[in-house]
Amino acid sequence: MPISPEILRIGTKATDFNLKGVDGKSYSLDSFKDKKILCIIFMCNHCPYVIAVQDRINDIAKDYSDKSFALVGINSNDSEAYPEDSFEAMKQRAKEKNYVFPYLHDEAQQAARDYDAVCTPDIYLYDENRILKCRTRIDDSWKDESKVTRKELRMVIDALLNDKPIDFETVHPMGCSIKWKT
Repeated sequence: MPISPEILRIGTKATDFNLKGVDGKSYSLDSFKDKKILCIIFMCNHCPYVIAVQDRINDIAKDYSDKSFALVGINSNDSEAYPEDSFEAMKQRAKEKNYVFPYLHDEAQQAARDYDAVCTPDIYLYDENRILKCRTRIDDSWKDESKVTRKELRMVIDALLNDKPIDFETVHPMGCSIKWKT
C-alpha cells in the first residue's frame, strides 16, 4: 500500500543544514543552488541496505554529473553506538568507494530530525525551488542488482530534469532505522 504524500511530506520545502563533508568542506542547501534537482540520501556505512546499493548511488551521481543535478549523502547515525558510522570511517568508505558526491556527517542528528528521515537509505528529491517532489527507492531489487527491472530513482530524476510529472508509482525505500542517540 502506498504511503500518503502527507506522510512523506511531498510539497514541503527543504530545511537548510550546515554539515561537514568527508572532503573537509562544509555544505548547506546553498552549496547546490546552481542545480535544478537536489537528491538528498540519508545513508551510513554499516547498514546492509546501503552497502548493497552504495555503488548504484555513486553511479547515479556520476551518470548525472553533467546535468543540473546534485546528489548528497548524509550520515546521521549515532557513531558512538555504531563506530562504523564515525566521521573517520565515513572518510575511509568514501575514499575506498571513490564517492563522487559530498558525504556529510550529521553528528547532532538535526538534519535527520528536520527531514523526518527514518531509514538508511532514505531518499528525497527536490526541484529548483527546493520543494520535495518525491521520496523513492533506488530500484526494485536492493539486494541483487542483476534482478533490477525498474530504476525508480533514475526515472524520477529524468522526469524532474525534463519538467515532466512523476506520473508513475514510486515505492518508499526500506532499510535500517536511523540510529538515534539516547
